[in-house]
Amino acid sequence: MRKFFTLLLGLSLCFQFSYGQQELVAKANYELPARFSPKKLKSMVFSTYVDAHWLKNSTRFWYSFETPNGKTYYIVDPVKKTKNLLFDNADMAAQLSRLTKEPFDAQHLPIKKIKFIKDEKVIQLEVKSTLVDEDKTDDEEGDMTQKKSVKSKKKKEKKTYYFEFDLASKKLVLLDDYKKPKENPEWANISPNGEYVVYSKNHNLYWMDKENYEKAKKNEKDSTIVEHQLTTDGEKYYSYGSSWRGEDNVEEQKNKDKRKYAYVTWSHDSRYFAMVRTDMRNVKELWVIKTLSKPRPTLETYKYHMPGEKEAPKDELLIFDMNNRDTVIRPDISAFKDQDVSILNYRRLASERDDDYIPTRWLSKHNDRLYFQRTSRDLKRIDVCYVDINSGEVKTVIEERLNTYIDFKGIKLINNEKEIIHWSERDGWGHFYLYDNQGKLIRQITSGPYHCERLVGYNEATKTLYFLANGREKGEDPYYVHLYRVNIDGSGLKLLNKGNFNHRISMDDNQRYFIDNYSRVNTTPQAKLIDNQGNEVLFLEEADLSLLFEAGYKFPEPFTVKAADGITDLYGVMYKPYDFDSTKKYPLILYVYPGPQTEAVNKSFSTRMDRIDRLAQFGFIVITVGNRGGHPARSKWYHNYGYGNLRNYGLADKKAAAEHLAYRHKFIDINRVGIHGHSGGGFMTAAAMLTYPDFFKVGVANAGNHENNIYNRWWSEKHHGVKEVADTAGNVSFEYSIEKNSQIAKNLKGHLLLTTGEIDNNVHPGNTIRLANALIRANKRFDFFMFPGQRHGYGDMTEYYFWLMGDYFCKWLLGDYDTSIDITPMNNEIEKR
Repeated sequence: MRKFFTLLLGLSLCFQFSYGQQELVAKANYELPARFSPKKLKSMVFSTYVDAHWLKNSTRFWYSFETPNGKTYYIVDPVKKTKNLLFDNADMAAQLSRLTKEPFDAQHLPIKKIKFIKDEKVIQLEVKSTLVDEDKTDDEEGDMTQKKSVKSKKKKEKKTYYFEFDLASKKLVLLDDYKKPKENPEWANISPNGEYVVYSKNHNLYWMDKENYEKAKKNEKDSTIVEHQLTTDGEKYYSYGSSWRGEDNVEEQKNKDKRKYAYVTWSHDSRYFAMVRTDMRNVKELWVIKTLSKPRPTLETYKYHMPGEKEAPKDELLIFDMNNRDTVIRPDISAFKDQDVSILNYRRLASERDDDYIPTRWLSKHNDRLYFQRTSRDLKRIDVCYVDINSGEVKTVIEERLNTYIDFKGIKLINNEKEIIHWSERDGWGHFYLYDNQGKLIRQITSGPYHCERLVGYNEATKTLYFLANGREKGEDPYYVHLYRVNIDGSGLKLLNKGNFNHRISMDDNQRYFIDNYSRVNTTPQAKLIDNQGNEVLFLEEADLSLLFEAGYKFPEPFTVKAADGITDLYGVMYKPYDFDSTKKYPLILYVYPGPQTEAVNKSFSTRMDRIDRLAQFGFIVITVGNRGGHPARSKWYHNYGYGNLRNYGLADKKAAAEHLAYRHKFIDINRVGIHGHSGGGFMTAAAMLTYPDFFKVGVANAGNHENNIYNRWWSEKHHGVKEVADTAGNVSFEYSIEKNSQIAKNLKGHLLLTTGEIDNNVHPGNTIRLANALIRANKRFDFFMFPGQRHGYGDMTEYYFWLMGDYFCKWLLGDYDTSIDITPMNNEIEKR
């Protein structure tokens, strides 16, 4: 017996020595994650940024901001440097109560909509009643004026009151007889002048005039509506209109004769409209089964082009003249086999956001040039072109050519459309270039080892560009975005919103002022008003996080580590339990997303906690970190690192980051490492478990594109690459090959949970089922869960998923988890009736 206890003592001493006398965390904490559920967070954190509504007739804007004290409305005049209450809440509540004869409270004003009218001197308000219910009727057939039978669905809804509030007198008037205009139906594509409405029906194009459209808004089945048919050759999968993605076979039959939206783009003067019509007839079909449909399961069929398949969609460009409706301009836009074509549209103005309808307009304000973009299937060639409407001829203005895929961010027409601002990564970084409108390069405007993200605006008078960029400021996380200005000749580059934060901006139409919302993951969000010289005009807001901190919240911690090459800097965030004890040793979990379109590493404060902050509360250290080949907002080299190796390219960096952090922090147990992710992150999770099976011990892979050969062409061919091959006769074909997770299923050693949505029509469930099949064939134990009736994001089952994931990690990383049948934290948030 003495020898036995001596052996135990020796093992204990070895254990304490090897782990620096730190106790392993082995007890799951279910109370802390329950405390920060999405429902509870809604009553802890309110506004975290200023959402500006710029007005049309001035540089003023209004916004609302909510804190635990209620919601307050403000009007800001940048010129006068004033921020005032749009109205006094207590006075507004009193006037509402007097006019409606029901109680309103200053902290709970149920204002649903605000609209400035009468030269912006009056605001119109929609206010929901606090007491009064009224019947709402949805007419299904006919109209009483037509003496047709009426079937009505009656439902109870809080009454809406309509008011006008005079900003000068502060007087509120109840609009007793106000009839709210009918909202525009989803199928209506309205011309800029409001005279024409275009839509599709039975796969063909139709139009109606303003008078008949008003009838249709009142009653879509009014038999007196006059419709004009523009085309006759439309058919299913070669349609002039949109398809309702997500329809099953029963719904499709029910909706076949209904009006649908047509994706058309108008000339600014409303004479012409253009569209890209896509022939999908030869594209192969894919299916999901909706088992929850009633009374019996239904089949959903949709076209889905997989990588390498020769049966590709075919785009054509059509231009219609409303002055000559019998003629359709069909320009010859062919350049590349299986090319993708899109019309370049006019960017909506900041002051248009509160408009009842914003027409889609083509880029040029003149109606003689329609700009469009065409892209080769391998994405290595992009042309910016325009159609001469008068002749129908196509002119190529800008050609982009690279040996990897090209990203495109649109163009800006400036100086009376004589010049073009174009974004390109041709020198290895995203920068702006100036062309004339015939395609001659004038100069590169910005340059250097930093990334320009987006053109915010161009001031014609001062010839100044305003743009977002990142990676230029020394000593900062290179992903932090700032606003800059530069002259069109490349001189005078200036940072406009200083501060070591990630910045989100909203600028007025004339580029005179902007709202700067800024934070890091470990700071409270704030907002300022700044002018176009970079001068602070007003401090606007700071978010109130007091209730969040009261509940025990603690900020996460940004970190930097080296990639597996020992040279490249990777940027991440560490999330600890809020009851963190540095003397204990915690399992480590990586939340991953491989990119290449993003790295899923938060840069600003966020209350989207489930996959990171909240998961850590069970008793884990959770990290997110980038990887080479991830985010596009760095160098082109960094972004394209994984090109041609889509399965494994980011894994070495994720593993290296975890190891470096364990060297740095003794509270991390590198022998208990978990990993999880969704979509591309689900794919990466399974790949990590199978590529480094002795390192990653537990994985939860959700909705993963494990078999990229059956994922959609546009993502898979772009980021992995497809080879265009021409034979001696000039016939072009495409070759595609990619490694799949199922090929290395035999490597599994750890505990793996695979989940998928039953009717995921983005990443088809077949991706997960094929990996499951490979694991079964390899005689591996694993876990599998399908969410009934759910799409790619798991919809209203995301909270259930969170606890499922939490249980899994607690069981296999901590050895302790809730085994009760009920998920009590979820039940505690449901009112029992």
